[in-house]
Amino acid sequence: MAYKLYTINTVNNFMDLIYRPIVEPFACDNPDIQVYNIMDDSLLKETMAGGVTPVIASRILAYAKAAEASGADGVIVTCTSVNRATKMIRPLLSIPIVNIEQPVAEMAVESGERIGILATLPSSPGAIAAVIEETAHAADKRIELITEVVDGAFDVLCAGDRATHDKMVCEALYRLAERVDTIAFAQISMTQLVHDPVRVPVHKVGRSGLDLILRLMRARRESGCDA
Repeated sequence: MAYKLYTINTVNNFMDLIYRPIVEPFACDNPDIQVYNIMDDSLLKETMAGGVTPVIASRILAYAKAAEASGADGVIVTCTSVNRATKMIRPLLSIPIVNIEQPVAEMAVESGERIGILATLPSSPGAIAAVIEETAHAADKRIELITEVVDGAFDVLCAGDRATHDKMVCEALYRLAERVDTIAFAQISMTQLVHDPVRVPVHKVGRSGLDLILRLMRARRESGCDA
């Protein structure tokens, strides 16, 4: 029986930014997965205005519960900015739910002590930084975080000007690479960026998160939890 995976997205152009370039190839590589998508772009707008509130967490829980009721084997949230809500609601579900940037945080901690975080939204660096710090603490590793936010780049991308977005982000990437041991991209919207090689590892949000939720879904089925 095929696995049913639901994505929860917070940008209305998620088909162009997330589904077609990242999720669809993943599904093609794993034909035993059926992917369904939920989109609510007010979640990101409200998070940027006031942070992750209990109301936002409750709304994401409602989407996740709806997915669970429809027979989902797992849920992945593609927005870094709301990852605290994902953590809050996880104990309230009987199926696995992850935020897509989780493996990036883990890879960044493994790669170095001076970690750069590159973002195009002001709400993203703090969200992924919290995950990186939790991961480092669990590994008993001391780290230093250096953040670079490319103001305006996300709006440019949403307006359809990928070339200008990429130029802005690349300039910041090259500067940041001179100051750190490794770089974590804070958002999935940056994953398609094409850039020149840099001297440090660069970890992009996307496929690694999908691989993680697939492992969790398979482990749950193999354990007989969804029988």
